[in-house]
Amino acid sequence: MCGIIGCALKNGSAAPILRKGLMRLEYRGYDSAGVATIHDGKIHLKKDSGKIDEIHARLNLDDLPGSIGIAHTRWATHGAPSQVNAHPHIDCDGLVAVVHNGVIENFLELKEELIDRRHFFRSRTDTEVIAHLIEEGLEAGKSLLESTIAAVKRLKGSYALAIISPREPDKIVFARNESPLIIGLGDGVNFIASDVAAFIEHTRRAIFIDNGEVGYITPSEVRVFKVDSGVEINKRIIELTWTIEEAERSGYPHFTLKEIYEQPQTVREALKAQEKYLDLLTEFLDRGRDVFLLAAGTSHNACIAASYMFSKIARLTTIPVIASEFIENYGRSIGIDSIILAVSQSGETADVLAAVDHARMTAATILAVTNVVGSTLTRVSRAYVLQNSGPEIGVAATKTFTAQLTVLAQLALRLARKRGKLAQYEIDELEEELRKLPELVEKTLAISDKPMRDLAKELANARSIFFLGRGISYATALEARLKVMELSYIPCIAYPAGESKHGPISVIEDGYPVFFIAPSDSTRKHILGNIMEMKARGAKIYCVGTEGDNELRENVDWWLGLPKVHEILSPIIYVIPFQFLAYYLALERGLDPDKPRNLAKSVTVL
Repeated sequence: MCGIIGCALKNGSAAPILRKGLMRLEYRGYDSAGVATIHDGKIHLKKDSGKIDEIHARLNLDDLPGSIGIAHTRWATHGAPSQVNAHPHIDCDGLVAVVHNGVIENFLELKEELIDRRHFFRSRTDTEVIAHLIEEGLEAGKSLLESTIAAVKRLKGSYALAIISPREPDKIVFARNESPLIIGLGDGVNFIASDVAAFIEHTRRAIFIDNGEVGYITPSEVRVFKVDSGVEINKRIIELTWTIEEAERSGYPHFTLKEIYEQPQTVREALKAQEKYLDLLTEFLDRGRDVFLLAAGTSHNACIAASYMFSKIARLTTIPVIASEFIENYGRSIGIDSIILAVSQSGETADVLAAVDHARMTAATILAVTNVVGSTLTRVSRAYVLQNSGPEIGVAATKTFTAQLTVLAQLALRLARKRGKLAQYEIDELEEELRKLPELVEKTLAISDKPMRDLAKELANARSIFFLGRGISYATALEARLKVMELSYIPCIAYPAGESKHGPISVIEDGYPVFFIAPSDSTRKHILGNIMEMKARGAKIYCVGTEGDNELRENVDWWLGLPKVHEILSPIIYVIPFQFLAYYLALERGLDPDKPRNLAKSVTVL
């Protein structure tokens, strides 16, 4: 996600330290960057879109005066990458500069309210409302800390904030809810950052800020308070032992593992997709004569799962299509009544864009789910929703899959409500399941890591692996196969479990590893028969099912029980063990899980 660093120095210039800190955060991915400092009673600000080195070459970030400042690398969520949308953001009169990680869900409502009170907005970001809210507190005679507390109490969503003001020129105020924030304690300097990598070359003494906390740093002081009660907290100081390289990965040995463990947060952020855009996509989807779900790779597997979601709860027939086959298969049959929902993490996938360009020429309506504001896909779509999962460094998509499914599930639920296809109690239950998703993902991570690490030792020399599922779990099987194949290079087969006897069962021999994805859903009653078919031919059966399903557990060779979840959400939970399996198989086979051979993060050639 975005990167924050702030520093308060007793002596010297903050800007060079801030720029170098930003460069330590480049691995997170970004589209723009900026620095703000305080000197002689004024905020001094430089920012632009592009890479830090390019911005520095144009603007010379190091010559910003002052010994206190904040800086930011931005991954766009609201407003395209541009100079005006880059952070830091200031208020009307230059009283406040703010940098922000996260998503403010109610920013449109707050923005309208502030405009009515004659505030002037420069950007299209959600962050700028925070600067104006704090400005109002300062104008009312409150301190910077008091003004920040009043502002964050108005916010709905996630935030890590660092704020400076010439009214209190030796201080950086901070606040956190759901987005990481860490204090670095140095000698004559204190830091605030989203990531220890930003300051670890200066100090290894750190304080981790928790949700619902606010406070400030000066060159010689750190104070932390509870937002709700105002009670001051005595925080524990941690001595970091990480190398700089480990700090960039938050202590994880690889980005792939780090990103697997980020999924509670990325699912939480995906649940904050803007309602007005979800509603707009829902309107278009409801009007379509033909609805195509268009994607490649992992995103295509997400679309296969989504086709079950739309059919199951909204009674809408959708056709998931691999982008490279779309023109040949459907190019002559689409037209003005066709809806194309394109799903692409980067928004730059060549096969997807080629198919979309063809569809546009037929007057089809283009919709999108993507992760990158300003990407080609967002520019050519009639409407789009962001998955809000931040940059993904590991080549094999992990958090992308679960974030996309979280957005697509929200679309399916809204469509079901609009079309009157679910009773109110069913809608309420599914909404509650969505709210619980981050907690279920967290629980699944804890359940799955060690068993899959151990299992990878057993399967490291497998010649081939079979993945089977029924219903929506077929999509999970496809994604499990893709992850294991991408990271371990073991050839894999994925099939609908009911179809396995139509050909693929011929490869089964004694000890052949077969995975069944078997949640307790509407397909569960059939899965035991499929298991018995494979066992009868000598397969070794590995099963991931719902905890407490003793019948399945007693009839398989290896078992992992996961939390119960609504069946249309099950791929979000059930894919996680296979992400771990793929990662640990790569390690067992001496491979780099972050950089599998022959693969690129975004395929931008046909």
